[in-house]
Amino acid sequence: MKRIEVEKRTILIGLAGSHGYGLNRPESDYDYRGVFIAPKRYYLGFDQIEQKDSDWDEVGIFSFLDGNKDTVIYELRKIIQLLAGANPNVLELLWLNHYPVLTSVGQYLINHRKIFLTKKVKHTYSGYAFAQIKKMETHRKWLLNPPTKKPVPSDFGIEDEAPLSKEELNAFLEYLYNLVKGKIEYLEKAETLYKLLTADIDFKAILKQYTLPDETLEYTQKLTNSRKDFIRLLQKSQSYQIALREWKAYLSWQENRNPVRAEMERKSGFDLKHGMHCIRLLRSGLEILRTGELIVDRRIAGDVNELKAILRGDYSYEQVMKMATDLMTEIQKVDEESILPEKPDLEKVNELCIKLVEIQGWDD
Repeated sequence: MKRIEVEKRTILIGLAGSHGYGLNRPESDYDYRGVFIAPKRYYLGFDQIEQKDSDWDEVGIFSFLDGNKDTVIYELRKIIQLLAGANPNVLELLWLNHYPVLTSVGQYLINHRKIFLTKKVKHTYSGYAFAQIKKMETHRKWLLNPPTKKPVPSDFGIEDEAPLSKEELNAFLEYLYNLVKGKIEYLEKAETLYKLLTADIDFKAILKQYTLPDETLEYTQKLTNSRKDFIRLLQKSQSYQIALREWKAYLSWQENRNPVRAEMERKSGFDLKHGMHCIRLLRSGLEILRTGELIVDRRIAGDVNELKAILRGDYSYEQVMKMATDLMTEIQKVDEESILPEKPDLEKVNELCIKLVEIQGWDD
């Protein structure tokens, strides 16, 4: 859809990112997030759209978006799905302080925002925080012990045959995931395990991100009816592709680092921004579980100065990791005591989505 078409049917746009958190600096970019309701043909026809995240140099209505590359406006059904899944980056959109665009339909969505707050936030906020930790650890490893050469198949014992490609690996692991899921789906005693692998964690992503451990190879071979030599090649190819992916990420990191951020990272020994966001996410998740409210602006939450101190490098890597560990432990405890529902009421969520579309109407 053209920018102007999206903006005509936009129900809200909020100022997110560092400005939303109260952590912005003079040089900080402006991050805008919004919601629009697509016209009839996208609901009843074959056309599809999930979000508008580019081409902000087109003719539009809202001049403050002109040329802004840090803008995403989600289609209603897409954002409702993300909200129901307790996506941290999307949940905060309904709790911002500043909305340059807010229609009555957008306000109606905000008025019903609490139906999206559930105990799912324990997993999503902790998961997003853990992703920040992994980035910190990766960058720290690159700082202290940078890779010296591009990996080759022979480094992983692949000598006389070609390694499996990324596409071949992903196809096999998708097949493996469905076999594992099918094995436990109808076993009553495995109900908790099935929920873990299909709802609580992204098991498919884990399969594709890490090399299969040795102790799983025999079972994988039998489950997939594969040859032993193929399974060994699979494992070696995974290790090679993961190393290759990390090498490419290292080169990209070197080439695209912000010079100021890179210098701070060099002095402190870790990525300060990832450290700050890790702590922010964990504290936000903890607040939701404890109070049933989401506080985006950290000036209101009262920890803005401490988060800024992390960004300045006032805390060591070890201190930030200790903060994260303590917060993870506290989240586990508070989750057990929280009065939030385990999951969203999907019937209410569906009714809200329908109501918003009805209020907006079908006119282009």
